[in-house]
This record gives sequence, C-alpha cells and structure tokens, in this order.
Amino acid sequence: MVPITEKEFNQISSLLYKNFGINLTDKKQTLVRGRLNKIIRTKGYGNFTNYYKAINEDKSGMLQIELADRLSTNHSYFFRENEHFKYLTINTLPEIERSNVLGDPSELRIWCAGCAAGEEPYTLAILLKEYFGNKLSNTKPVILATDISTSALSTAKSGIYSQDKLKSMPAKYLDRYFNKIDNGKYSVKTSLRNLILFKRLNLMRDTFPFKNKFNIIFCRNVMIYFDKETRETLISKYYINLIDNGILFIGHSETIGRNSSQFKYIIPAVYRKK
Repeated sequence: MVPITEKEFNQISSLLYKNFGINLTDKKQTLVRGRLNKIIRTKGYGNFTNYYKAINEDKSGMLQIELADRLSTNHSYFFRENEHFKYLTINTLPEIERSNVLGDPSELRIWCAGCAAGEEPYTLAILLKEYFGNKLSNTKPVILATDISTSALSTAKSGIYSQDKLKSMPAKYLDRYFNKIDNGKYSVKTSLRNLILFKRLNLMRDTFPFKNKFNIIFCRNVMIYFDKETRETLISKYYINLIDNGILFIGHSETIGRNSSQFKYIIPAVYRKK
C-alpha cells in the first residue's frame, strides 16, 4: 500500500470539498488511501503528491471525475426506505392528480439527484407505471436521474442488476418489468428505461441547467457527505427548482430544520415547498 501523509490527505480532501462538496473528516484517511491506491500504483504516480499534481494539471477534468468516482459511495437497492414510496403512491401522486397541475401524466417531472446505480429511479418508474398505467407515455422521460459518478451512471444505463439488489422487489414487479438473463442477473425492460433520462451532474454547480421546475425531487442519502453550509445551499437550490407545493424526499438520516423558511415538514424525511 502506498502511504499517504497528512498533508497529502488534506490536499485530496480539500479538492473534493471544493469541487464536489464531499466533506471528508480525518477519520476517512484510511478509506482514501485504500480506494486510491490502485490508481497510484497502476498509473505510475508513485505517491499521492504526484497524483494530486496530475489532477491539478489535467485540463480535461477527467482525473477529477475519476477521483470522485472512487471516493463517492453508491450503495443502494430497489425499494430502499420503502415508506417514501408508499407515501408517494398513496398521497403525493393522487394529490398531484387532484390539483390539475398536469395536463396528462407524461407532464410529470421528477428528479432523482444522486441516483447512484439507478435503483431509485427505476423503482419510481415501476410505481408510476403501476399508478398511471397506459396513461403514461412510453416514449417521453418523466424522471431525470443524475449522479456525479460516471461508473454508477454506466451501471444505471445498462439496467442490469444482480439478485441481491432486487431482494426487496415484490415478485409481481420482477416478472412484469425485468427479463432474467445469464448468471442470475436481471435486465430492466424497455418500458421502464424509456421513462428515465440519465445524466451526469455535479450538485455543487452554482445553478442547474433546467428549463422547467419539478413536481418532486428525491435526494436521499446524499447530503450526509456534506457539511451544514453545503447542505443548506443545496436545499435552497432544490427550493428554486421545485414548483409551488412541490415535494422533497431526503434520506431518513438527514433532516431539514422544522423552522425552515423554505420547506414544511410532512412526515420523517418528506417536506413540502412553502
């Protein structure tokens, strides 16, 4: 294992925080060393100082993207934190229908910010198909799924998952929306793929390139990697990009203060834009 000095760790962590908002505490030094060692060795940098120098000199930005890939965690699975999906189906979607903000279901706009390898947006696509049925277009994406990790997005776009990722999937949905392929894996059917647009997006950019606002935003288990200032800035961006009374879902280990001037608490980890 290539050693990492405190100075080198601070250089790497400062770069991650500045460009991606990821806040690494001193306790993460071993993790950084372990996840980056293969790059240091196989690409001949020799040490972390040379690697850090190469990142700063790389005008393409690809080394920064690779760094973020290695140090961001993309753990997820289908129907994770299922209470959110129950609330969506029982409360949010009927409320949107009653409010007449949609001419038809294909005008619905949902954003999965920090979609990891695609389990969350595909779960949402299943629930939308179940709720709206044939009213939902099979050719127009209604879910934007973004992530900083190119490797996670590559998996999401492939739509191929192992059985352990599908352990919480009701059997009826597995039969209806997946094809079983080799090695016990499953491939998402085209009817779901067509509902989702996958894009790479850095949540730390000053503004987001969206023409229209969203009815619903999911940003779950992403802000746990950010400090308080970064979280508050990001929440303000979500406020700007939600329609009036739009719904924001965050992770159960995350919170928005109940005294927020922007969002009203509904149930744990679910908020409404004021």
